[in-house]
Amino acid sequence: MKMPRGGARFVIGFLALPVLLYVVFVIAPYLQAFYLAFTDWRGVSSTPRFSGFDNFTRLLADPTFWAAVGHHVILLLALPLITLAIALFFAFLLNMGAGTKGVRGSKFYQAVFFFPQVLAVAVIGVLFQAVYRPDKGGVLNGLLDLVGIAPIGWLTQPRLALWSLIAVLVWQAVGFYVVLFAAGMANIPKEVVEAAELDGCSRSRMFFQVTLPLLWDTVQVAWVYLGIAAFDGFALVATLSVDRGGPDGSTTVLPLEIWRTAFTYSKFGYASAMGVALFVLSLTFAVLTLRVTRRERIEY
Repeated sequence: MKMPRGGARFVIGFLALPVLLYVVFVIAPYLQAFYLAFTDWRGVSSTPRFSGFDNFTRLLADPTFWAAVGHHVILLLALPLITLAIALFFAFLLNMGAGTKGVRGSKFYQAVFFFPQVLAVAVIGVLFQAVYRPDKGGVLNGLLDLVGIAPIGWLTQPRLALWSLIAVLVWQAVGFYVVLFAAGMANIPKEVVEAAELDGCSRSRMFFQVTLPLLWDTVQVAWVYLGIAAFDGFALVATLSVDRGGPDGSTTVLPLEIWRTAFTYSKFGYASAMGVALFVLSLTFAVLTLRVTRRERIEY
């Protein structure tokens, strides 16, 4: 299709400012971080000294770095799997739990599920400090006390702390994906669902053989988004964990270590090397996920 006369100038003029802002505030800082990763800059010298691959060599021998990477691996496995499973379950119930018409009041339920998404992470951190309090005054421990179970240190026990944070991340994220999947399911032609019902297709079989294949592209994108979120977690860990990444480093993540290395220890070059490693890990995950989960597109 040929662009109308003057259309190219209009498009260029319309996109020029957004692209310029993106280059200045996104691309340029990335390039600067890559440059600083090869220096020993401490944030005070105007001319950073080039140090080659020293920062990356040190990074490979840093136990704190590998501990954080290990936590990201757990997050990568748990956060997408749990969140997508719960979101798909509720979205399917809301859209097809009562046949092709869906559940009455499904829009209201979607709004309720979506509510945690509009809360700031700092607010969620404060909220769950009350939920996870290690004494009987905590919401969870108060409920456990009613059945005679002693209080549990949800955030003070190294084996529980990371999983407690994962539960909060799932609680915050699942509503968005319920709405996303519900919208995708609503676009599935009713004729397809009705034909499956006439063939005697059970609810579980309909989900795995009809709904999920037709929704696969959306699930794939959601998996990538949740994987990228698993490489973050800075705000929640900083506001909710014990001693920012504790106890004993059991909840530390790379963004938190980058912040601590740069602004507490003034090792901006080393922090930039961590940032580059985080960028490579995130990009690798996204590319591998899109390639491994790629399926032939189903037309309907």
